[in-house]
Amino acid sequence: MIAVTGASRGIGASVALELARRGFAVACLTRSGRGVEDRPVPAELAGRLLPLPCDVTDEGALARALGEAAGQGGLRGLVNSAGLHGTAPSAHLPAADLRAMLETNVTGLFVACREAYPHLKAHGGGLIVNLGSFFDRMGVPRNLAYTASKAAVAAVTRCLAVEWARDNIAVLNVAPGYIETDLNREFLRRESVQAALLPRIPVGRTGRPDEVARLIAALFVEELAFMTGETLYIDGGQGIAH
Repeated sequence: MIAVTGASRGIGASVALELARRGFAVACLTRSGRGVEDRPVPAELAGRLLPLPCDVTDEGALARALGEAAGQGGLRGLVNSAGLHGTAPSAHLPAADLRAMLETNVTGLFVACREAYPHLKAHGGGLIVNLGSFFDRMGVPRNLAYTASKAAVAAVTRCLAVEWARDNIAVLNVAPGYIETDLNREFLRRESVQAALLPRIPVGRTGRPDEVARLIAALFVEELAFMTGETLYIDGGQGIAH
């Protein structure tokens, strides 16, 4: 069983479905407990998806959901896709908004890793994939809280990778660039946004959730245990373009 947080929509939903397509049983952790919600689930995949209610800011809920997932034959992996995004000028950013971003994107992610750890260890090891962002190494106006949280995700990934390697648990950070989802599609398709954004992306387009999902699924399929602690950028080359 592989647990995926934030599996109701966007990248998380794509990851859950792609893992199921590859033959994995997937626990879909969502606040509603209804699993994938933003698209129809193919009938042939439905039996591989286990919907579980879980708010990643609730430590008890995370412990219960991951315990239930592990009870279905053992836990071999975790994908931390749940997250928040918001923008505000830094000079007027409320501390409460910063704390909320860190609570979900960093604390919730860490608690999920911590609660998954004993189950992965009991299984003989496994893989944790955290969803970061290519913003983690940039200075992005109006994105202080989000950028700081994603930089922290990379740091958490490195620390856990080193500490848990002895237990045969690999930890990786997949950091997407601009990915078009149902939540941002209208914004990204505005002519003004396309005119400003696309010239900065060497491949000339934004990414798709299925591209991120296929990368993550490939990591589980290939079981590259010697690769751990790394951040894998999937951003069309934008983060390195001068």
